Amino acid sequence: MVKLQSDDMQHHPKRLIGYARVSTGEQAHDAQLDELRSAGCHRIYEEHGSGTSRTRPVLARLLGELTAGDVLVVVRLDRLARSLSHLLQVIEDLVARGVHFRSIGDPIDTTTPQGMFSLQVLGAAAQLDKALVAERTKAGIEAAKARGKRPGNPGLRERRPEAIKAVSKARDKLYLDELMASAQKWLPMVRQLRPQHSWDNVVEVLNRRGQDWTVERIRRAVHRLVREKLADQDLLTRSPRRPPEDHLMKLVAAIAIADPGLSLRQIAAQLDQIGEQPARGGKKWQPSSVRNLLDEAHRFGLIRR
Repeated sequence: MVKLQSDDMQHHPKRLIGYARVSTGEQAHDAQLDELRSAGCHRIYEEHGSGTSRTRPVLARLLGELTAGDVLVVVRLDRLARSLSHLLQVIEDLVARGVHFRSIGDPIDTTTPQGMFSLQVLGAAAQLDKALVAERTKAGIEAAKARGKRPGNPGLRERRPEAIKAVSKARDKLYLDELMASAQKWLPMVRQLRPQHSWDNVVEVLNRRGQDWTVERIRRAVHRLVREKLADQDLLTRSPRRPPEDHLMKLVAAIAIADPGLSLRQIAAQLDQIGEQPARGGKKWQPSSVRNLLDEAHRFGLIRR
């Protein structure tokens, strides 16, 4: 269920940003744009493709660029999402980032209590539908067992090539759908860090922000989005080698996090005590060198001011 704090509801939006999707052969393009402009959208992102298409590069880019206080506006709900579950996932992610959502033709507007109530009703309906599907599936399995039938796909049990191929294709589609639904949570940070920083560093930053990645999984995810032309090829460029300063940046950040009251000179003294050599040479650490590493750690997202 999507939840919004009361103070977020009272927040005045900074920008109204429109999203228009036009199916192949559809003639309502200009009408969508006119409605979005009349609603006050100063920027409009246009997408061309069917509602069931899983590749929506314009939408993926837009979701990644929205910031807290923005309002994403569409003419109708079906312009944004492929399904009810996809719609709720997108809106929940937006609300968590402080971004509002409004549909001109539907009673959905997360800047108002009434619009949030309508969204809660949609969420409850989606949960009920999911529960009913699960119940029917369970009943079907029990009935099949009672008739002596084994659950599961007989084609997979018999290792039929066409069944294996179909399941593999379905899993691949599900994986891509999940990536696209979650991309706005992690792809902007990947774009900010790559290729200047290693995949290890990217994972460290994402996980410090409450996510759960491994190097193998994040590389696979980015490779897939690049293959679908939903992310730039440059993200896969080899990062420059920078182990000494990288190590020192993390070390200085760790010292500062462990004892936020330490001065630059005191951090420098601790580095001298543990025998760390200054990155730029010399025998003793200087406060200015510590400051440079702290600034880098702040830009990198390891510490917050």
